[in-house]
Amino acid sequence: MKSIYLPGILAMAIIVVASNILVQFLLGDWLTWGAFTYPIAFLITDIMNRVYGASAARRIVLTGFLVGVICSLIGTQVILQGDGYTFPAVTLRVAVGSGSAFLVAQMLDVQIFDRLRAGAWWRAPLTSTLVGSALDTLIFFSISFSTAFNWLDAKNTPDWAQGLVPLIGTGPELPLWASLAVADWLVKLTLALVALVPFRILAQYLGSRPVKIH
Repeated sequence: MKSIYLPGILAMAIIVVASNILVQFLLGDWLTWGAFTYPIAFLITDIMNRVYGASAARRIVLTGFLVGVICSLIGTQVILQGDGYTFPAVTLRVAVGSGSAFLVAQMLDVQIFDRLRAGAWWRAPLTSTLVGSALDTLIFFSISFSTAFNWLDAKNTPDWAQGLVPLIGTGPELPLWASLAVADWLVKLTLALVALVPFRILAQYLGSRPVKIH
């Protein structure tokens, strides 16, 4: 692993670890604090892609994936207690959902960015992040909370997330996890727009013309 990738590796590792911790703390009815840190992973991937190329970005993604797997494995071994029963801090299906969503969405982000890199400076980061984050949200919340995946971890069925409630408190009645997913995606959408500013600044500072390193 080349030393020039080290800042990206460290940044991705910090964001993944922070998000794994902050996702456990609720913010209002529909969000966790992790919703505000995790989207930074897309910013890191896109900057690495712009400056060093798609190959470097994929290496950073794989590093983040490995860190996430380690965090999930640790979380599955931490047992919590409440209301007379015990449960793992991170269930198997949440670990699978988190890892799958991160790897698939980030790799898609890299591919889309690489294909659009020759266009307007904002097109590649905005498009890749919007598509990647939408896929990330769909994969994570479906695997982690949908009844369709109850077979994945029958001992820890997330019944609390499968009850019907009005969507985001006002819409049609859907499983609670759907409201959590929509709220999470809206945050990612907002941060994808905001992230264009630091992307532009950092890309220019580090050198906006991609350097292909294989």
